[in-house]
Amino acid sequence: MSASQALSGEVDNVRRAEDAGASAVVLYSLFEEQLRMEALELYHHMTAGTESFAESLTYFPEPSEFHLGPDGYLKHIQRVKKAVKIPVIASLNGMSLGGWTDFAKQIEQAGADALELNVYYVAADLKMGAAEVEKTYLDILKAVKSAVKIPVAVKLGAMFSSIGNMAKRLDDAGANGLVLFNRFYQPDIDLDALEVTPNILLSTPQDMRLPLRWIAILHGRIKADLAGTSGIHTGEDAIKMLMVGANVTMLCSALLKHGIGHLRTVEQEMRNWMEKHGYESVSQMRGSMSQIKCGDPTAFERAQYIRAVTTYKMS
Repeated sequence: MSASQALSGEVDNVRRAEDAGASAVVLYSLFEEQLRMEALELYHHMTAGTESFAESLTYFPEPSEFHLGPDGYLKHIQRVKKAVKIPVIASLNGMSLGGWTDFAKQIEQAGADALELNVYYVAADLKMGAAEVEKTYLDILKAVKSAVKIPVAVKLGAMFSSIGNMAKRLDDAGANGLVLFNRFYQPDIDLDALEVTPNILLSTPQDMRLPLRWIAILHGRIKADLAGTSGIHTGEDAIKMLMVGANVTMLCSALLKHGIGHLRTVEQEMRNWMEKHGYESVSQMRGSMSQIKCGDPTAFERAQYIRAVTTYKMS
């Protein structure tokens, strides 16, 4: 089960997910800004009256709008660990080294089985080149890996000029897993209030195509486990991800739409398909449709592209 406050913010929901067949849970993310705000608030109280409190705090949500602060997040990990037997994966969401390293240690001490680094970084600085952006990811991973012993996964965006190369560099830097892909939420404009507003759209099955393609390319070429996320809504979706080489598939939007019990439906759909097609285990199918099975990967990609654009017919 993938991260969401609505799903993993309550211990009972995680327990229900385990009962419904979830093999692991990724908790909702703790934001770098929450760690920064806590430090700034402490500094504010220590320097009251000196007008040194950062105005930038006003741009972030009020503390009450966050689900839990840093201390509450650690306690939540402990409560979830006591309630379930499945692995509990914590998540840190940020864009710089910040306080990640120290807090990663605390997450490990709280009992998390693994840590997902959700590097939500939009490179809007026109002076920043691709090499510097990529270095940010690598520096964060290396710093956290040096601080903890639990497995560390990196959740990647799909906007690198060379996704395969970036995946390989993260793999070489010690990533235990790569989560493909992060969905960058695009803002909207309220034409009445003339304000930029957040706009969250749940994934659809069509969103699965991009991670499906890149997991097929990366399978067998890097050591890190590959997790497919975004657009997985049915048992058939999960099977497709496994067949191109995913080690795990992650559900979030489907559960928000259909409820946590939808996990049972997905599992049953997978069992039905495997029985119908003569598969006895997941390992038997994993990677069977990956690109590594093709002698010339570039030719394979071009062939699929040409076939798609030349065979489409208008309805």
